[in-house]
This record gives sequence, structure tokens and C-alpha cells, in this order.
Amino acid sequence: MTDTTVPAPTLPRIWLVAGLAALSLITVTAASLWHLRREALTSQARELSVLSLALADELERGLESVEIGLQAVRLELRIGELLPEAGEIAGKRYPHELKLPLASQLWVIDRRGRLLAASSPALTPNPAGFVPGLPTLSDTDTALSMPFPDIATGAPSVALAVRYNDHEGALGGWLIAALPVEALRGAFSKAAPTTDARMAVFRADGVRLAGSLSHLPVVGVSETLQPPGPERHHDVRLLSDGRERLIAERVLPRFGLTLVLTRDVEAALEPWRDVAWLASSGVMLLLAGLVAAAHRVARAEQRRQDSQAALQTQLSRTNKLESLGTLAGGVAHDFNNVLAAVLGYAEMARQGAADDSRQARQLDQVLRAALRGKSLVERILSFSRSGARSATVFEVQPIIDEVLGLLAASLRHGVVLESRFDAPGMRLRGDATQVFEAVMNLCTNAMQAMPEGGTLTVSTARHAVREVQAVSHGQLEPGDYLALSVADEGAGIAADVMDHLFEPFFTTRREHAGTGLGLAVVHGVVAEFSGAIDVQSTPGTSSAGARFTMYLPESHDALAPEATTPADTPIGRGQTLLVVDDEPALVELAEELLAELGYEPVGYTDPKAALEALRSEPDRYDALLTDEVMPALTGTQLTEALRAFAPQLPVLLVSGYGGPQLAARAAAVGVTRVLAKPLQRGELAQALDQLLSSTKTG
Repeated sequence: MTDTTVPAPTLPRIWLVAGLAALSLITVTAASLWHLRREALTSQARELSVLSLALADELERGLESVEIGLQAVRLELRIGELLPEAGEIAGKRYPHELKLPLASQLWVIDRRGRLLAASSPALTPNPAGFVPGLPTLSDTDTALSMPFPDIATGAPSVALAVRYNDHEGALGGWLIAALPVEALRGAFSKAAPTTDARMAVFRADGVRLAGSLSHLPVVGVSETLQPPGPERHHDVRLLSDGRERLIAERVLPRFGLTLVLTRDVEAALEPWRDVAWLASSGVMLLLAGLVAAAHRVARAEQRRQDSQAALQTQLSRTNKLESLGTLAGGVAHDFNNVLAAVLGYAEMARQGAADDSRQARQLDQVLRAALRGKSLVERILSFSRSGARSATVFEVQPIIDEVLGLLAASLRHGVVLESRFDAPGMRLRGDATQVFEAVMNLCTNAMQAMPEGGTLTVSTARHAVREVQAVSHGQLEPGDYLALSVADEGAGIAADVMDHLFEPFFTTRREHAGTGLGLAVVHGVVAEFSGAIDVQSTPGTSSAGARFTMYLPESHDALAPEATTPADTPIGRGQTLLVVDDEPALVELAEELLAELGYEPVGYTDPKAALEALRSEPDRYDALLTDEVMPALTGTQLTEALRAFAPQLPVLLVSGYGGPQLAARAAAVGVTRVLAKPLQRGELAQALDQLLSSTKTG
């Protein structure tokens, strides 16, 4: 029996990859949430700043209107009728209407504080409560009083005072106007962003005139969200006085006032906390899924170690890490570029080292390690179904004959193998090994469905699709297809099982210790070939059994030539090659390697610049060597664009991703040959020699 024991490091490596993935996920999520928190606070601070500017502007305009009204009354006193003696009109109304915008009361008092005129019987505010003090008030200043209750409504009011002079130019007294404190708040009650927002207006001496804040916030700054810029009189800060608050201040120097807006940080961050909770829950679910996936993979690996069938063991090895492969595929692609540089420079260094030297032995170790890394990347990309598999044109009938030859030698008692082939010479483009695996899995599945014996039928036919056709598992686009069917005479497939047929690790044959990977492999192969699967079964009837039909797109291209292995590394003859890759290190490596192989390389990291170089000098270059995955233009897009002016230029496409889809796309735009990263020196030399030789011959 073949020993299928997995080396000890395999299972720990699974958990290492899962742990690194989990750590990366947590780190990225935490960094993103912290950034969103900062953005949320900055946005709220900006909104608070804009609102404070609007309210300050409204307040200043309102106070200026009252001040202008007082100045108008002062002018009237100066040029109008002389005021009667104070003793004659004390306590009486001023003869003219005293009406000002926003003002609810108006008083005229002389320099001794005696009331000369008033708009109502209300008592004048205390002259000593004004800032700046009334005796020191200049002709251009305005003083503000302490808040005082309105005699009519009881609501708090604030008074503004301006000086007026007598006819000789000396201090005559003061004009005082009262306005409701609520007027200082302006439109705040309607424009407040949330219920936790607070507003207050403070006098120059720190006395609060309006609002709900008891004093100006003076605690230390813990975090600056928006530092003050030139000519700004406010600062948006994150302060802490037991509760963190966002503060926006606006100073009105004309009236000696400071307007303050605040918001609780806790309230401002409420939407962010909802996002953080959802993100954290999602991360926990992803981590749980990652652990579950790693656990399932580990269990599948353990089952593979106990498998008795060598073929089933191989299929298990191919698919056991499928769920983890998608996660690792992107990392493996980037690692491919690093590995290409290591392998390329190590090979060049080895060429210059003496065979028996210490340096040569050390470089041999580096090359062996790099090749092991290449093998690891290929396996990871294989799990994620994004690796650059071998994609050639091949005839399918010999593959089926090989499978049936192997099965005929190991058929269990009572199983009869029949075949019917109606598609001679049918060709496919892709990996022939995958077709072998898919047919072998379907036949093995059919034999397991007939424990008491029966007929296993394998057939092929050509199938033309003229419009989109739906089958049980997928749909077929218009085109020519190979219909490859495997039928059994077993008990059939129950309806509740049909939906789970191609799920990895799903099996109904517990007594046979099935891994549940066989049909998953079939599904993966059909997906690689851009085909579909049709499953037909009628359990419980006289014609019970199941028929699996794979529809694979037919290729009309010529068969790929058989590979040869030349003994020596071909050397170029000074041909000029254009090299394009978005990784500068790989361009530099390719230039050195190609120069050593006898070529004249010209490297570009920008595919658009390379296209312009080709367009300006199309006859300068003998071939194009390009990467596929690049940000500005992909290799296939670059090839398609240059075919307009260089239809015969050979193109060698190199990629870590691929498969039949890439091969078909490359062939459609005129790519001459596709190779998988990372390239070895000999492989590249052989490919270029064949590419340029065939071009010269043609």
C-alpha cells in the first residue's frame, strides 16, 4: 500500500497561515475603525465650526442693528429738540416713539444716572453692571450689562448702552436698549445638529449672558482635530473635563463677546459605534469561519492520510485547501514576484561561480530553496484556482482511453464497462491533466454507486449550442461543445442530495469513508474550462441511475507541438526585446538575464509608455516580453492594442494567474506564447529561441 502519511509540518502550517490571516484581518479592521473614528470626529467638528460661524454672524448683525438704532436716537437727541430738564419729565415717556430692532425697552439717562426718558415704566438696569464701565465708555464703544429680568414677562434680558454728549460736547448720559437673552441665541434652537449640542454667549469678563454652559471651557487640550489657521478667531478642539466634548469658539471683538458651541463626543460618535459594532461582529464571524475552514481542512488532510486509494489521495491533496486557497491566492501572487527576483539573480550568480567553490554550493542551496518556494506558490495558486496552469490544445479521446484502460484493470466484480464515442478528433484547450482527473472521478463515483454491480457507460458526442442553454448546474453560451457523459445503473440521486452534489467534503457514502472531494474536483475542472455540468437521475424508477454530462468548449486551433528538451541553453543573436512589468525589480532582473542570454533588452514599468515606444518604432523590436496583471494595461490589452500597427511581432506573455481562461483570452488577441511565473533561465531561453526561430522561419 502506498504510504500517504503527511509530513508533520503540514497541519501546523495550515494554522500558521490561518493565524497570519486572522492577525492581518484584525489589524486592518482596527486601523480602519480608528481612521473612521477620526473622520467622524473631524466631520462633526467641521459641522460645529460652520454652525458657530453662522450663529456668530447672526448675533453680530443683530447687535449691530441695535447699536445703529441707538446711534440714530443719539443723533436725534443731538440735532432735535432739547430735552427738558430731568426734573420735569422724570418717569415720563419720551415724546417720540422709541422702537429698535430686537430691542424690547429703551431708556435715556443722564450722566448722574437720572432717568430722562423711557419707552415703558420698566426699571433701568443697574449702571454698575455694564462692561466696559459706563463712565469710561467712548463715543464709538458699546457696553453690555449683566442679565436682568424683564418686568413685564420675567424673561431674562441684556442691555446695550452707548454714550451721548450734550450740546457742548461733554458727556450728557447714555442711551440703553434692552433685548431678550433668547435673541442672543438666534437660530440655534432650530439649527442645532442634535439634542446634545449646547450653546452659550459670554461677556469679556467671563459672565454668561445666554445659553446653558456655566463657564468658558478652559481645561487642557487632549487632541486637536482642526488647528486654527491664519486670521481665525476660533479653535475646534477635543477637550476633557470628565466628559470629552467638541468645542467651537467664535469671538466677537466688536462687542467683547465669545460664542461657544459644544457637543458630547460620546453622542457624536454614536453612528461610528454602530459601524464599529457591525464591523467587529463581521470580523468575529470571518475569524470563526476561518477557524472552521482551517479545522475542516485539517480534518480533510487527516482523512487523506488514511485513504487506501492512491488516486483518491492525490485528488484530496489537490483540493483539501480549496477553501483557504482563495485567501492565500493574493498573497501567493505577490510572493511570486519576490520569488522571481530571488530565482533569477541566484541563477545569474551561479553562472559566474566556479563549480567546486564554496559560493557555488551556497548558491545551489539558494536555488533549491527558491524552487521549493516556486512549488509552494504553484500549490497555493492551484488551491485558489488562479494559477497559470498548462494550457495547450490537445485531443480528448486519448485522455479518455487512458482513463478507461486504468479502470478496466481494476473493475470490481459485477461491473461492466461500456463506451460509445461519437466525437473523433475533438480538441480542447486547457490542462489535459484536469480532464483526466474529472473523467476518473466521474467513473469512480459511478462504480461506487453500484456496489452490487451494473453497467458503467462512458460516451462522447458533439453538441452545438445556438442560443443560451440552461442545464442542471450552469448554462451554456452559444458555441460548439464536447458532451462527455458518464452513466451508472445505481439507485439514483435523491432530490435533497442533488443541490449538494458538488460541495466540497459532502458525501453520502459514510461506509466507504468517502472524502466528498471527487465531484468538487469535477466541478472545478468544468469551471476552469468555462463549461457546465448536467446531472440527470430518476431514483425509484425502473430506469434508476445517474448520468453526469460535462459540456466543455471545443477548440478549433491546431494541436500543440510535442515538447522537446534541448541539451544546451540557446543564446540570442543580439535581437532587441521590449520587456514590460509593473515591478521595477523584475524589469531590472529581466534586462540583466536577457543581456546574459545574448539579447538587447529595453525595459518599461509603464505599459502605456511601452505601447508608445512600440508605436513610434515598430520595427526596432524583435519580440515583446510582458506581464499580464498590470494597473494601467494588462498584457493581453497591450497585445491587442499593438496588433493594430505590429501584427507580426511575437509576444511572450508571463503571468502567475491564468489557466484556460487566460490562454483563450491571450490567443484571441494574438499572444504567441504564455509562460507561468516565476521563470527559470533555461525555460525563458528555450521559449525565446522557439519564439524567434519560428518567426524567422515564417
